[in-house]
Amino acid sequence: MYEYIIGNLTEIYPAYIVVENNGVGYQIASGNPYQYSNQVNQQIKIFVHQVIREDAHTLYGFNTLAEKNLFLRLISVSGIGPKNGLAIMANEDHEGLIAAIESSNITFLTKFPGVGKKTAQQLILDLQGKLGDVSEIKQESADPSKENLALDEAMQALQALGYTAKEIKKVHKSLEKESPMTTDEYLRTALKEMMKK
Repeated sequence: MYEYIIGNLTEIYPAYIVVENNGVGYQIASGNPYQYSNQVNQQIKIFVHQVIREDAHTLYGFNTLAEKNLFLRLISVSGIGPKNGLAIMANEDHEGLIAAIESSNITFLTKFPGVGKKTAQQLILDLQGKLGDVSEIKQESADPSKENLALDEAMQALQALGYTAKEIKKVHKSLEKESPMTTDEYLRTALKEMMKK
């Protein structure tokens, strides 16, 4: 699987962009390809998720790892395919989306293409209470003054290990008060704290 691609943005089309890396042009589906208009012929880094089907191998692209993670959560829901997920991600109000899921706002969710009442209810059922970590990662990466990459990486590692957003948030607050550490040190300290509870 690919994590990201770094290369020159060479083309923009209504449904995708083309990023050239080592002489190969990668077609990457995007919710809003035109957001990259001012970066044509420049090097960009784009996080990708590959979906393999019998009739197609498709790369879906995102600006940040947080956006990619939100997309992965969306497509884990029954009734939401990659195209629906991308259409939902095209609306850049990701905080609004998360808030709608948390508050069971079916009216908001059914405004997205391909999302009916049943799918909206499934989104709420599957994702409610599980998206706090995604929104926090996004907020922190948006504010460089508060950025602590090592701590963020440690929190993402905890998420990958299966800890809940609530548990991660609690340990994140206590680790923020510590002196700066490496990702490994943050992770070890966080795991020790988790074991105390």
